[in-house]
Amino acid sequence: MGSGKEVIDDTKDDAKAFGLELPKEKQEKQDKNFEIYEDNWDAVMIFCNMQTQWSTSFGGFVGLRYEVLLMQGGMFDLYNITDRRKILEELQIMEAAALKELNKEKK
Repeated sequence: MGSGKEVIDDTKDDAKAFGLELPKEKQEKQDKNFEIYEDNWDAVMIFCNMQTQWSTSFGGFVGLRYEVLLMQGGMFDLYNITDRRKILEELQIMEAAALKELNKEKK
């Protein structure tokens, strides 16, 4: 991962050569693209830019570090967010969904 080298996967050909049948792969979700409503754009951009601001513990991810948003000169100031309550509430919705996904292997 991250080596920049192309990985060639001959697993299927190798299995066929030995007369083995590999388990069927799970189908990937068909559409990885999605639309972001203009009204939600600021919250999504802030959420994406908070990618390195997760608090963690031995149990996994805990949540976003809100002080990075709220402190003077923080993300809200940097991106000129005027309706901070709205954006914070939207971030909390995305955070809750992300925490379920990030910590699902821990359960």
